[in-house]
Amino acid sequence: MNFMNLPRILFLSIIAFAGFASHAQTVTELRKFQVTEAKQAVAVDEKHFYVINNSTISKYGKHDGKLIATWDGSKEGIKHLNSGVVIKGKLYCANSNYPEIPMASSVEIFDVNAMKHVDTHSFGIAQHGSLTWIDQKDGFWWIGFAHYAGKDASEGRDVRWTSLVKYDMEWRQLEAWVFPKNLIDLFTPKSNSGGSWGGNDILYCTGHDREEIYALKIPKSGYTLEYVGTLPSPIQGQGIAIDHTVKDKVLLYGINRAANTVTISEIR
Repeated sequence: MNFMNLPRILFLSIIAFAGFASHAQTVTELRKFQVTEAKQAVAVDEKHFYVINNSTISKYGKHDGKLIATWDGSKEGIKHLNSGVVIKGKLYCANSNYPEIPMASSVEIFDVNAMKHVDTHSFGIAQHGSLTWIDQKDGFWWIGFAHYAGKDASEGRDVRWTSLVKYDMEWRQLEAWVFPKNLIDLFTPKSNSGGSWGGNDILYCTGHDREEIYALKIPKSGYTLEYVGTLPSPIQGQGIAIDHTVKDKVLLYGINRAANTVTISEIR
């Protein structure tokens, strides 16, 4: 085929696809642990992983999967913890009042050594939606806010209102982006449940239950996140965490709700 005879737009599309295919990523399962409470998310640090499930956080040994400690916030009114990230000995958890309306959210902060709640930052009735995940990169907070369809929808809004918001370290909003339409279609009727920064400025995101991870980038212009590709994975959406204590590879921690497992995979 003489590619130069093709219309310019089609020609550029073929070149772009070829470039993506040559740098395609895969997710390879390395290990998994049976964890009864693996329902919402998992976070990770150098020696442990932390299973997050609505009102509880359970700390496990990273290499043997043994339970070390559990924090239970049900008596403190904690009903829907989502994803979390461990930074310098503290676990920052996204917290929301899902499925209540109006949506309200906060970040709940824990000392992972003592497994105690130590601080909070409340967004109150969050203008962006329901806080589902949080990460830190380049000295900024990156937070995913979800919107839903059907019975869980906020007044006048649906999944299209789901967004990524960038804050400074004092929780002041700097920028925000929406998700591309192809991912909105895949998220619906739920939403973006997890997110974690990997290498090469790639943001890995998940939906609510699909066995897929979506690779995204901050766009050079505009307000829509740049879709890089979809990676089939052994997890079922929900909260994920990249293990940043491992420098020579990209290790992804995730959960499988149906099997009650925490899975460690390598993105290659």
